[in-house]
Amino acid sequence: MDLLEAIRTRRSIRRFKQKPVPPENLETILEAIRLAPSAGNRQPWRFVIVKDAKQKKSLAEMANNQTFLKDAAVIIVAVGDPEISARWYEKDTMIALEHAVLAATALGYGTCWIGAFNEDSVKDLLKIPSKMKVVALLPIGFPDEKPVARSRKQPAEIFLKENWETPWDGTHARVRKTRKEKKT
Repeated sequence: MDLLEAIRTRRSIRRFKQKPVPPENLETILEAIRLAPSAGNRQPWRFVIVKDAKQKKSLAEMANNQTFLKDAAVIIVAVGDPEISARWYEKDTMIALEHAVLAATALGYGTCWIGAFNEDSVKDLLKIPSKMKVVALLPIGFPDEKPVARSRKQPAEIFLKENWETPWDGTHARVRKTRKEKKT
């Protein structure tokens, strides 16, 4: 699956099959994280890879009892280091985690961003140093559901041209569509 197809088809998955992610696919997802950009190339992140059933169950409880987390094959706990990059650690870590989301989607796995959790409990469970900040949890596994595509705002509703007062006219989108139509 190419990148744009992964972006188009990615959905939040909250039901997973009880099936492990093969090590080579997990390594591919982790490599996507490793290659993510960061401000000043500081890479202010660490990622705890959780596969243990008891740990996953505990994380599910700590994440406002989102029980589907325990069924994921793996949970990646994204942790940022404010001492390395006080201003950008959270954004940089989220960019790296989105690389994981897209790589997982391209490989046929489901994911779901989790931002609601008790950070202190997660830190205690995983022995994360107090100076670090837990940014998000990312369960990954084989989807056991087919979520419906949600509607998205139209380009004119979210893009502006040159300044805040000029709506985007979509010219570039029409040109791309026209070129694509000519190929078919």
